[in-house]
Amino acid sequence: MAKFILGTKESMTQIFREDGVVIPVTVLSVRPNVVLQLKNKERDGYIAVQVGTGSRKHVNKPQTGHFRGRGAFSAVREFTYTHLGDKELAEGDSFDVSVFEVGDTVTVSGTSKGKGFAGAMKRHGFSGMPASHGHKSVKRHIGSTGQRFPQHTLKGKRMAGHMGVTRVSVRGLKVVAVDQELGIIAVRGAVPGQRGSVVEIVSR
Repeated sequence: MAKFILGTKESMTQIFREDGVVIPVTVLSVRPNVVLQLKNKERDGYIAVQVGTGSRKHVNKPQTGHFRGRGAFSAVREFTYTHLGDKELAEGDSFDVSVFEVGDTVTVSGTSKGKGFAGAMKRHGFSGMPASHGHKSVKRHIGSTGQRFPQHTLKGKRMAGHMGVTRVSVRGLKVVAVDQELGIIAVRGAVPGQRGSVVEIVSR
């Protein structure tokens, strides 16, 4: 019985329980999600549901035809499900934050913050060279990157490079609060991305 929805990361805050325990939470705002397309194996080769949320002023002609007058969505994502809870979805259906309940365990996926160009010690956690005699100016170097065969650096070698801006999923987060009127979900802990970024919230 899967539950899923698209939301936007807003901020982090604290919630105090009745016994005085402080719970760190991330606030996610959720606008109504609209089912844009149902994909099947016969036509598309896989099973999924495509949903859209948010709004923007301008869309191109292909998007206008695909949205079919349902809105100008700023975020479109696919989920590998055909049912939302016990309900079988159909194109044009709309659902909101009320599909989730307090206590649900969710997985939140998003794009991590970009951190620019980073060295291997920061990017991959390398320990660096020994701080002993003969290691001047190479303490943060990564060492050898090549080998005799096949005479070139192998793909995937951990080196310095662009850090962040990757898809990250955080599992096992608990839903602490749900406000249907405000369209807000509060989940315990931190979620990937910066403020205003789109996140996928899934509960299996």
